[in-house]
Amino acid sequence: MLGDILLINDMHKEAAQAICEKVIADREAKEERYRYVVGISGESGSGKSELAHALGTLLKHHNIRVKVIHTDNYYRIQPLLREEWRRNKGFDQIGINEYDWVKIRKTLRDFKEEQECMIPCIDLIPEQVDKLITDFSKVDLLIVDGLYAIKANDIDMRVFIDLTYHETKINQIIRMKEALSDFRLGILENEHQAVTSLKSMADLVVDKSYQVVTMAEHESRD
Repeated sequence: MLGDILLINDMHKEAAQAICEKVIADREAKEERYRYVVGISGESGSGKSELAHALGTLLKHHNIRVKVIHTDNYYRIQPLLREEWRRNKGFDQIGINEYDWVKIRKTLRDFKEEQECMIPCIDLIPEQVDKLITDFSKVDLLIVDGLYAIKANDIDMRVFIDLTYHETKINQIIRMKEALSDFRLGILENEHQAVTSLKSMADLVVDKSYQVVTMAEHESRD
């Protein structure tokens, strides 16, 4: 998203370093020129974009050409119309199906096939959807982040940030992408339910202290 505010700090960099090591090891086990995809999911304010960009920067230092894609650009309803649409449809329509999965799958397919791709890109200031043309033949690894990103097909490493919107409220206030009204809190609760349903798909979990563990390690703690 254009105009988004990123608050990258040491905890994001340290988590990114742990994920980077696992991604490189897994990628090296693949065939040469394998088109590798990392997915990062978590609730609003959990640090998905920060972690994605920190990870991308580290991978770049390993001479891996990286592109970060934000699935929030793939909402079926445009930003200026989304609140009215949600109010008319009701909270039970908020969730995974708000994304345009056809476009997301096409983006991933174009990356896998090293094709040129037109990607939607929301500019947060005018709240309009622009179009970005990317030549995936010049990209080695794709990072996809978003509420429900790990649900997408063709993800090689799924990362889940295990923080709820209750625990990330201060980050939401600082970033101020949407005012924290009662309606917004209702949206966050529905998104919480939808995001939580994807947790079992994860390979790696970023826990509440922002430490990276495998899903098996995470489940053994519970």
